Amino acid sequence: MKKPAHLRSLRLRWARSGRPLLGAWCMLPDRFAAEAVASLDFDFLCVDAQHGLIDYRDVAQTLQALELGEAAPVVRVPWNDPGIIGKVLDAGAMSVIVPMVNSADDARAVVAAARYAPGGSRSFGPVGIGWRDGPSYLGRTNDEVAIIVMIETVAALRNVDQIAAVPGIDALFLGPFDLSLSLGLEPGDNDGAALFDDAIDTVLHSCRTHNLKAGILSSRMVAPRRVTQGFDMISVTMDVQALSRAMADDLDTVKSQLGAAVTSRN
Repeated sequence: MKKPAHLRSLRLRWARSGRPLLGAWCMLPDRFAAEAVASLDFDFLCVDAQHGLIDYRDVAQTLQALELGEAAPVVRVPWNDPGIIGKVLDAGAMSVIVPMVNSADDARAVVAAARYAPGGSRSFGPVGIGWRDGPSYLGRTNDEVAIIVMIETVAALRNVDQIAAVPGIDALFLGPFDLSLSLGLEPGDNDGAALFDDAIDTVLHSCRTHNLKAGILSSRMVAPRRVTQGFDMISVTMDVQALSRAMADDLDTVKSQLGAAVTSRN
């Protein structure tokens, strides 16, 4: 059954929800894993084609699996390239996250790749999503597809207001690991370090100034702080980490009870 547009579009969800959207990162090239994640009540699910173990075929199949749920399907592409941006949108991504956007020119290239003429230069051929949505896709895509660019370098911070001012950009997405490295810090969430805190404030201020949404890669421990800070799109877990953590917890639970169980058996 075809789902209502607001269940698949970050742009429409932002307009209607009035709260931060919480999501998960899909990094495993496994359709069944994607189906399991899709069954959960996330607002968005991001298929990570940059750092995940996922190629284009996996992206297309994972997007099909995510159709079983109600989360908005997002793809982080490997790089700022019009070919791959167009292909993930053709496959069914309703939002695209583009890494390492360091200038207004980089941002304009993203918009051009993700929008059809006259607003961009995306080639028309939505084979995957076209079968799902039919002829109405062309008329709806500019309203439904969110364009999200990552701010994750010192150069991007220096140019963040110019990047945010580019017409067609919907959100800035802060990448804490690469940004920390660029700032000379250890990769991770470096809250409390002045350089890191200032970078977060800079991105959030730019988003507010230019009426954009602010996103960030996060975790279950840090996400509540990101909500308080004012982020609108927050990842709270990754499939591979959640799987590893849950299995480790189960193993530790049994090990902690093993002594009593052995004594009882004997």
